[in-house]
Amino acid sequence: QVHVVESGGGLVQPGGSLRLSCTASGSSFSIYAMGWYRQAPTKQHELVASITNDGSTNYADSVKGRFTISRDSAKNTVYLQMNTLKPEDTALYYCNAQGTYYSGGPFDSWGRGTQVTVSS
Repeated sequence: QVHVVESGGGLVQPGGSLRLSCTASGSSFSIYAMGWYRQAPTKQHELVASITNDGSTNYADSVKGRFTISRDSAKNTVYLQMNTLKPEDTALYYCNAQGTYYSGGPFDSWGRGTQVTVSS
């Protein structure tokens, strides 16, 4: 089983920055893609940013130019650098990892989330 753990959330003022980290751990697996999603109260779960094993990235329109996703493949870790944060970025941020086990079969694992609150 692949476990995903997020860290780095917190309270920040509008215009501030935060860096989220997410690490996938387990044994005998290969990651294809990792991504960050978020869900705010009364809003739908949405993709924030994702990155594949060849470095291709994808961002929600609402975060383009402000957020940057990056990865350390050797550590099975992705980061989300969030700049110029806005109150509407307040949400529970979840990390997702997708890939395959060496023994065969896919996995699609989620972390428990880390809270980001943007408020003055």
